[in-house]
Amino acid sequence: MLLDRLFRPRPAKVVGRALYARVVEQSRARALYADLGAPDTVEGRFEIYSLHVVLLLDRLRGHGELAGEVSQSLFDTYVTSLDNALREMGVGDLSVGRKMRKLGEALYGRGKSYDAAFASLPDTGPLQALLTRTVYAETDGSAASGMVTYVLAVRATLATQPLDQLLASDVDWTAA
Repeated sequence: MLLDRLFRPRPAKVVGRALYARVVEQSRARALYADLGAPDTVEGRFEIYSLHVVLLLDRLRGHGELAGEVSQSLFDTYVTSLDNALREMGVGDLSVGRKMRKLGEALYGRGKSYDAAFASLPDTGPLQALLTRTVYAETDGSAASGMVTYVLAVRATLATQPLDQLLASDVDWTAA
């Protein structure tokens, strides 16, 4: 019993992992690729996963210590998943560190760029430009306006969800 309590993960860690599982589910939604034209490639999926992680981090920001711990756990789980994905794709152990550093920098940069785009709202131009150069970098970017609508709907939906619901790893993406 004592050992069980000693080695049980902190509740915030469990919630962060569960939130990442919700991100994975949503990021695999067929409509993102079929209807909104997100490229179904390694890079396109990275951008979609990153976008959803950023949306949840944005929602949890500034809501106290527990939300901060959950955010950190979500981010850590995301990074660990990227590391695992690289290894499964056959990236050698010696180069995983370099690639992970680049991916970490990319996510940090995306987060700052999304923050700036969100700060510019209701002007959607910066958000559309960001989505065009990230999610739609492999395409002509003509589908970016649909993704802008989606991102704004998801962000609004997350904003209306009670924090307790999110901290119970219950994310409702349906209104998006």
